[in-house]
Amino acid sequence: MLFPIDKNHAINFFNFINQTYENTSFIVTTNKMPAEWAKMLDDEVLATALLDRLLFRCEVIRLEGQSYRMENRKTIFET
Repeated sequence: MLFPIDKNHAINFFNFINQTYENTSFIVTTNKMPAEWAKMLDDEVLATALLDRLLFRCEVIRLEGQSYRMENRKTIFET
C-alpha cells in the first residue's frame, strides 16, 4: 500500500483474505503501522476487520534500524 487504494479494491482484498485466512499462510511485509491501514483503505471498519483476520494466530516480526537496501543503493545522481 504505497498509495491509498480505492474502495472497490479494498473490499476485494478483504474478501480474498476473509475467504482464505483460516486455510492458508500469508507473509505480509509493510512499512505501515496498523493505524495507517485505515487511512490507506479509506475505511476504519474495513481496515480493522482485515487486520483482525491477518493477525489471527500470527507471529509479528518487527524490524528496526537502518535499511540495508537504502544504505547500499546507488542513486541516479552518482557519477
